[in-house]
Amino acid sequence: MTKQDIVARINKQTGIDKTTALTVVESFMEQVKIALSEEENVYLRGFGSFILKKRAEKTARNITKNTTIIIPEHNIPAFKPAKVFFEAVKEEAAK
Repeated sequence: MTKQDIVARINKQTGIDKTTALTVVESFMEQVKIALSEEENVYLRGFGSFILKKRAEKTARNITKNTTIIIPEHNIPAFKPAKVFFEAVKEEAAK
């Protein structure tokens, strides 16, 4: 499913015109990005959480140059579904 598919479904379900729905969807995604870039998690009850996971510093190898490099500690964004959301998807998949 793409962003346009989501906008089309919102348009069909609510009657909101597609440009307004697209603006809302893009604004939501932008706010999640801003919050995560400020190291602030986003919690949506009944849906899930957009969180930051910390990756520890590690040693890696560049096999083309045969050298060792250090990858510093960094954060990566992740999504953790709510239990209600997870169970609903699990039940639908079982059908």
